[in-house]
Amino acid sequence: MEELTKTEERIMQIFWKLKKAFVKDVIQELPDDPKPPYNTISSVVRILSSKGYLDYKAYGKTHEYFPRISKSEYRKARIQSILSGYFGNSPASLVSHIVNEEKLSKDEIRQLKDLIQKMEE
Repeated sequence: MEELTKTEERIMQIFWKLKKAFVKDVIQELPDDPKPPYNTISSVVRILSSKGYLDYKAYGKTHEYFPRISKSEYRKARIQSILSGYFGNSPASLVSHIVNEEKLSKDEIRQLKDLIQKMEE
């Protein structure tokens, strides 16, 4: 699975939220003001389609796009890429990094402990 650029990932987040959309719907969901040009977003959507992330249904010259890759599939691939690229394929190293580098609340620490305990049972 080819990694997405930040812009492509931002657009995919909108498709995962909407499930299916026309380019105009994507533009409407963008928080930017002013909104980016239609052709810019249309180009990104076509790139996502060519990379296999989106498929579409044609209505004459108009296309309604929908995700071919689920958010969970993409998340799994990205985490695996980060795990192998930065943490030597060691989930323990990743968790250690999160625990040591991030400011975890007591509730988040408890949730991690509960998760580990459930996995041990």
